Amino acid sequence: MKYKPHKYQEYAKDWIIEKEKSGLLLDMGLGKSVITLTAIDDLMFDYFEIEKVLIIAPLRVAESTWDAEIEKWDHLKDLKISKVLGPEKKRIEALEVKADIYIINRENVKWLVDLLVKDWPFDMVVIDELSSFKSHKAGRFKALKKIRPCMKRVVGLTGTPAPNGLLDLWAQIYLLDGGERLGRTITSYRDRYFNPDKRNQHIIFSYKVKENAEEEIYEKLEDICVSMKAEDYLHMPYRINNKIAVTLPKKIKEKYKQLEKDLLLPLEDSDIVANNAAALTNKLLQFSNGAIYDENGDVEEVHDEKLKALDELIEAANGKPVLVFYSYKHDKDRIIKHLKNVRVLESKEDIDAWNKGEIPIMLTHPASAGHGLNLQAGGSIIVWFGLTWSLELYQQANARLHRQGQKENVIVHHIIAKGTVDEDVMRALDKKQINQGELLLAVKARIEKEEK
Repeated sequence: MKYKPHKYQEYAKDWIIEKEKSGLLLDMGLGKSVITLTAIDDLMFDYFEIEKVLIIAPLRVAESTWDAEIEKWDHLKDLKISKVLGPEKKRIEALEVKADIYIINRENVKWLVDLLVKDWPFDMVVIDELSSFKSHKAGRFKALKKIRPCMKRVVGLTGTPAPNGLLDLWAQIYLLDGGERLGRTITSYRDRYFNPDKRNQHIIFSYKVKENAEEEIYEKLEDICVSMKAEDYLHMPYRINNKIAVTLPKKIKEKYKQLEKDLLLPLEDSDIVANNAAALTNKLLQFSNGAIYDENGDVEEVHDEKLKALDELIEAANGKPVLVFYSYKHDKDRIIKHLKNVRVLESKEDIDAWNKGEIPIMLTHPASAGHGLNLQAGGSIIVWFGLTWSLELYQQANARLHRQGQKENVIVHHIIAKGTVDEDVMRALDKKQINQGELLLAVKARIEKEEK
């Protein structure tokens, strides 16, 4: 297929070419992959600045997305790739293959660094979903931090750079610039831009941004990060957010309140126990969905109100395909048992079948379909059977259908148990989305200004 880039895609490609360290904070559906591959192709065959590229991506994206993009576009046909995936023996064999681009899943980054640290061969590193490196304590971050001085060029790609607040930025930006803009340590970054918020004596649980610190952080990033939102550049299909409230029976609601109050719910043969606030939230989310793990790890079913609501939504879809997101394994098991013609997303074959319209109901966890999968050809209806606290997973999962190439308006249903933690999660997602938007707006590309 002949590539006819939009103006914003040309702008983003030039951004990568002109800057040895760059962050593309591009909304889902704007074509981060083809933009990056086009820049790689130019840098490799026109500018002769790079010879070997490493792309780090979520596993399913590493398995299918990047090579599919190369196969799709005529101008990329000369790029040769090697997938460093699977068992160690296969990964080593893949590294020995002569190629232009090597693709590895992020779980194997530490292994790769340990193997090649004394002779790092990649002069350009692309980190797909940079936000998955937001934790400065994670092994994958520490591994890349160790090898950062050996990287001539670094590109970070994400649509959600600060899913839980601006503290998330430090590790990601460090991988781009080695600490030049936000400081060489998380402590110095925190001390400069944040004040302690929630605490218990000497233990600090959270931080809040100092006055005027947001603007200063944004200014620090302007020269390496470019941000674009899909609605600014694409004719996106309309998205309808629908909240489906279900009422729990009185006796079930009383049990919910008991667990919420006492952190304990006695059952006939076992107990439901929550040892702390985090565990309680998790248990309450399970309860809201209709089943819960007891102290022995067994599943106790408590209600089927969400299953009834799911039935009604599928019936209302009138034969149109429905993509259902679940939260817990017992959710998946109960839905499979309850419904007919449901298929779990597990492989590339499932993705292909969905996009061909062969699957009426697709069931998946948001973490499994959260990054890089193109599912818009198969349907336009999403049902959240169980909600997630993660703004990043929530946005990325919805973007599997609500993205460029979708030909119908997208309906996103949220099944919410009234008077439960479900309502808190929905409010938190809405609040975090506002904060996320502020960051993206602050570093948004001034394309119109550049074109004048």
